[in-house]
Order: sequence, then structure tokens, then C-alpha cells
Amino acid sequence: MSGLEFLIPLLAAAITAGTPILFAALGELITERAGITNLGVEGIMLVGAVAGFMAAVATGSPWLGLLAAMLAGGGMAFIHAILTITLRANQVVSGLSLVIFGTGLSGYLGKNYVGIPVPQSFTPVPLGPLADIPFLGPIFFKHDILVYLSFVLVIILFFYLYRTRPGLNLRALGENPAAVDALGLNVFALKYIYVVIGGMLSGIGGAYLSLAYAPSWLENMTAGRGWIAVALVIFALWNPVRAMLGAYLFGGIDSLGFRLQVVGVGISPFILDMLPYLFTVLVLVFVVARHKGRLTAPGALGLPYDREER
Repeated sequence: MSGLEFLIPLLAAAITAGTPILFAALGELITERAGITNLGVEGIMLVGAVAGFMAAVATGSPWLGLLAAMLAGGGMAFIHAILTITLRANQVVSGLSLVIFGTGLSGYLGKNYVGIPVPQSFTPVPLGPLADIPFLGPIFFKHDILVYLSFVLVIILFFYLYRTRPGLNLRALGENPAAVDALGLNVFALKYIYVVIGGMLSGIGGAYLSLAYAPSWLENMTAGRGWIAVALVIFALWNPVRAMLGAYLFGGIDSLGFRLQVVGVGISPFILDMLPYLFTVLVLVFVVARHKGRLTAPGALGLPYDREER
């Protein structure tokens, strides 16, 4: 096997494996840009995965499954918004509660769906002449529609954050909500909107697992990807383009471990399965060390807002 014969499928698999993490990371990025920490991404992804799968089985349409996953993810995030924005509960505790709740709820709802095939899933759709471009075509342009949607979403979100007035307001919301309030904007409504949108994107990440990546339902099928998405937001320094690179990097390490097992490399499969998570920890250590602990996190991240304290 030549180098390209190994590298091209590996890079293409990295994009596929990184896509569910990318959706979840973009959702968490939006949420944290609004000043809210949501550690419940893992639970939201699981609920999105099972809701999407159940809807797809019931209707035969993966698109309706995707819609159900978005609504389920948004609903989970709405619970987090009520607790942290309105009731001013501790954001870390609320997020961890969502993980526990989402894990249990998804396991309960999906217990009768284990082993049931989905009638129709998202399958690869090569993009015409683009798919025939040497080297780049097989890597970027032979995927399913949700992968292409993630490409577009990263571009739109980057443009929205750094080139539009609403994006400037979003960044200000996480840095200094009192300044946004002084502009006459409803801080609480904006936080609710962005938290729910973030949850919907995490729901899509879960649905990608059950409707595209491995079209099936298995309990705890996210396997820690929600936690990786939270970590990637820090690695990305709250930048959507860097989040994309980080997601594909994780996907590449994950795919590399699988492919090394296939070719019979004499390394324990448990060590290979551990590689993506170990690599994520090492990357986070590198990022924190490089910035000497002074990360460019939104200034008001994790802090409840009270108009009376302005």
C-alpha cells in the first residue's frame, strides 16, 4: 500500500469522524460566546441521537429525524437556560446534571430500538467534478450532505461573529453583558436564543452519529465526544475555524487507531482506543502552557447577569 493509498482514506475518514464533534463544538462555542457554560453537551448529543433515530424509524425520513434531534437538543438546552439564566443556578452543576439526565433518558427511550435498522440514512453524495479533483476530491467532496452543511456552517458562523453587527453583539454578550444591556438589547432573551441554538447544533451532532456515521442506536454511543467538543472550544480559542481543525484532528487520531488495528499493528486495541482522548488532553495542556494560563475566554463566561448589579 502506497503512502497516498493510506493517507487519502485516512484524511477522508478524519472529516467523517470529526463532523459530529464539530457540530457539538460549534454549538458550545456559540453558547460560551453568549457567556453561558454548558457542560451538558454529552447528554444533549445522546438525546439528539436517540430522538433523531426514533423519528427516522417512525417516518422513514432522515431529514425528519434530523429535525427531531434539533428540537430535542434545543429542548435540553432550554432546560439549562432556565436554570442558569432565569434561576441563576451554578452553570457547571446544571451542565453535569444534563449529562446524567440525558444519559438516562436516552437509554430509556432507546432500549427498544437497539438492533433496529434505520429505513434510510444520510449516505455519501459526491459533488460532481469537485469529487474528481486529485487528492482533494476524495478527501473533501465525497461525503454526505451533513458534512457539506458543516463546511458551510463554519464559514457562516465565522462571518457572523467577526463581520456582522449581531455577531459583535454576541461577542459583547459574553464579554460585557451590561454594555449590551446599555444598547437597549434584551440580554436575557439573547442568552436564551444562543443557548438553545447551541443545543440544537449539539443535537445535530448526536443525530449524525445515529443517522450517518453509524446508522443505528446504541446506548452511550457518543462515547465521550460531547466532552471532547467542550475541550475543543478551549483549544479553538472560541474560533469556529480552529474548532473545525480541532474536530478533524481528533477524527484523524480516532480513524488512525482504527486503521492501525485493521492492518494488524502489534499495539493493544485498548491503547489505540485511548489515543484520541490522550491526544486531546495533551493538546489542551499545550494550549494552556502556550498562553501561560491566560486564555482569551469571554470575560463574563460562567457569570450570571443581574441588571441590578450594573
